[in-house]
Amino acid sequence: MNLKTITIGTNDAGQRLDKFLIKSFPNLPKSMLYKSIRKKDIKCNGKRCENSTHLQIGDILTLYLKDDFFTDAEQTYDFLKAPVKLNIVYEDENLILLDKKPGLIVHPDENCHFDSLIARIQHYLYNKGEYKPSNELSFAPALINRIDRNTGGIVMAAKNADTLRILNEKVKKRELDKYYLCVVHGKMPKIQDTLKGYLEKNESQKRVYISKKSNAYTKSILTHYQVIEEKQNYSLLKIKLLTGRTHQIRAHMASIGHPLAGDGKYGTNQLNKTNRYPFQALYSYKLRFSFQTPAGILEYLNHQEFTIKDIWFLKDFLQFP
Repeated sequence: MNLKTITIGTNDAGQRLDKFLIKSFPNLPKSMLYKSIRKKDIKCNGKRCENSTHLQIGDILTLYLKDDFFTDAEQTYDFLKAPVKLNIVYEDENLILLDKKPGLIVHPDENCHFDSLIARIQHYLYNKGEYKPSNELSFAPALINRIDRNTGGIVMAAKNADTLRILNEKVKKRELDKYYLCVVHGKMPKIQDTLKGYLEKNESQKRVYISKKSNAYTKSILTHYQVIEEKQNYSLLKIKLLTGRTHQIRAHMASIGHPLAGDGKYGTNQLNKTNRYPFQALYSYKLRFSFQTPAGILEYLNHQEFTIKDIWFLKDFLQFP
């Protein structure tokens, strides 16, 4: 048996005790974890604690457990295998805004184990000395939002736990305004409109379906569009997401007969033969922080706006006769 003492720092505060320990000690079985808390082999500030105890900065945990449970993971980090190439839109001590290019996944998947946007970010911060995994028990730099592999645009990454918590809450409360540019097939029936519908996700097919009626499996969606320009049989649209669901823009536009140019999933091969776009013509080009409630350490971001101008399909669209 061995006694280990842990002092809770900023990035670990605010978590439930059991959640924190599960992340910090992956070799510790959950059954043993809960038994140890119950038997007072795990204490907080020298006193008995509960699974649901919320940790505070400065709390001292004492763990009296077998040595095997404290074995450190081998100090090799997969993120170091990822390139460090990033297109940084904005960076400060709390967060980074990235311009993710089409073709790059945001998180590793079964087909791409090492190169992803989050791996590149962690590698970048590791090189800068801002992320030291050996000093962290349960936190790693993380993404606030995600976009599809073949969609480009602004992705937010948190450098610390407070930023991650605050911005996740802001996303839920819809206190971030996200704007997209896209090229769709055909001419829109109105110059601008707010589309309403219901989205159902099909996990096995890795796609979603839009309907006009709700059921137990659907979630409501709202998509506002504005026509910027029309060329031949294409329309350049500015879109504001009023809800943020999986594939919302792609599926919603296709459901009304105006699929995105280059979209192989929700468009058709016949339509896509008329353009030479390698990816769906969709870009998350603008982000505005519109906090309506307190934002803690991120209050300085309120009303700030960030815009990407280098959008791969714009020049091609504007060259249409």
